[in-house]
Amino acid sequence: MNTPNTAAASPLLSVRDLTMTFPGRGGRGARVRAVDGVSFDIAEGETLGLVGESGCGKSTTGRMIVRLLEPTSGSVTYDGREIGRLPQRALKPLRRELQMVFQDPHSSLNPRRTVARIIADPLLIQGSSAAAARERAAELMELVGLIPEHLDRYPHEFSGGQAQRIGIARALATGPRLVVADEPVSALDVSVQAQIVNLMERLRAELGLAYLFIAHDLSVVRRVCDRVAVMYLGRIVEIGPKDRVYGAPAHPYTRALLSAVPLPDPAAERARERITLLGDPPSPAAPPPGCTFHPRCPKAREICRKEPPLLRITAAGEAREVACHFPEVPDSG
Repeated sequence: MNTPNTAAASPLLSVRDLTMTFPGRGGRGARVRAVDGVSFDIAEGETLGLVGESGCGKSTTGRMIVRLLEPTSGSVTYDGREIGRLPQRALKPLRRELQMVFQDPHSSLNPRRTVARIIADPLLIQGSSAAAARERAAELMELVGLIPEHLDRYPHEFSGGQAQRIGIARALATGPRLVVADEPVSALDVSVQAQIVNLMERLRAELGLAYLFIAHDLSVVRRVCDRVAVMYLGRIVEIGPKDRVYGAPAHPYTRALLSAVPLPDPAAERARERITLLGDPPSPAAPPPGCTFHPRCPKAREICRKEPPLLRITAAGEAREVACHFPEVPDSG
């Protein structure tokens, strides 16, 4: 795979052929390949959006990158160092630079601990003194838009949006360079989502962060991401700059996803073509042969049922790749 890189230097994160296979229910039956050979790069300071239907493997991919899950196979290279197989002791120094923000803010915060302790914990684990960790926690509360005087409160005393700000502050405690944000706004009210997205964009600009932004809301992804990777049944089917992916989607699955995103212009909404996919996604325990999307694809032909398509550049000068035997070829301009 010739993954496009947005920077001349080596990528901050490089994922190659990452695979995660879970045992069948009760340890019996067919094994489930949740992630099936995923590859991508993230440059320093870049935001890559990872999108797709529920169950496609997005969150599993993110958890493998930060080693909350152990990959079945493949490699994860961070800042030139392969970390996918490092023992936990060797991972400790890298935890400073790789952090995660979780989907449900309240379930990811220990209800028995004060906010001060929640934010300070990563620093204490890395060897900071209690006084220095508390001082840093107060700074982070202010950085994410909360009142430092509330450090001694407990998570249940905060709203969902405030709790997610606490989760973001905890992720930033050790000064990371890459943050995996797993559906960071999907559990929040719509009115609060924009505030958290604005906060994450500001922090990226101020701190030089890189994000892997996992989401199913394509409108949010378009706003915050530089590039977009579209996943289907454990595989990336299209990856490239957001303007190309959104403006001229090449994979039938990407086209179907985007056709379901509401448009602000009522006339344009009425006039555009809606693409309805056939049936439900196949089970990852029994994926179809060939292209896994072919049972739902309106363009499927015989080759699609037999040969899995490779992720490849479809036109000269295109900074994106598509896994489809019959992609929509973009205009040369």
